[in-house]
Amino acid sequence: MCCPSRSSCCRICARPERGGRQPITALRIGALRFRAGPVLSLWRKIRRTGRVAEPPPPASTGAAVPAGAALLRGSVQVRHVDAGSCNGCEVEIGSAFGPVYDLERYGARLVASPRHADAVLVTGVVTRNMAEPLRRTVDAVPLPRVVIAVGDCARNCGVFAGAYGVVGAVADVVAVDGEVAGCPPRPEAIVEALRTLTGR
Repeated sequence: MCCPSRSSCCRICARPERGGRQPITALRIGALRFRAGPVLSLWRKIRRTGRVAEPPPPASTGAAVPAGAALLRGSVQVRHVDAGSCNGCEVEIGSAFGPVYDLERYGARLVASPRHADAVLVTGVVTRNMAEPLRRTVDAVPLPRVVIAVGDCARNCGVFAGAYGVVGAVADVVAVDGEVAGCPPRPEAIVEALRTLTGR
């Protein structure tokens, strides 16, 4: 017996407890059992293919560069704040930082704390209960900082203009340096806006 368990099959060496050695033809992970051949061939194929991402869009020369972006060239740490959106913009931000568009290859990276951030991406209209947390988050970001309003709701309240729980657009609560249009904006537009900060 090769292991202290009294099961009919040893999970460590994948052979019966009694009898001689047998070649490993299956991988056992918990209650799941996989044939070793297809799994290993899939891993080899992934390793051969390598990293696949969308080709980089051409760097736009006509985009307005926010004030203070010249001091942030190279690498930008980004804090995202949802001030009251429908989560459409969050899905697109996730796509922009995901493996297809891979915004990190241009030097932008999402961070969890505003104290580590250089820029703030704000999505959605500013609701009454998010006005003060938004001000505090922006104040916690060290200078020089850049605030970008992402989506039509953040720019001009969009379809939520005049709603009872809405304070206003992001520019009504904090100073905004840049805007990304769209409802929701495409990942390419978010990538282009953050590339103006990184300069890549």
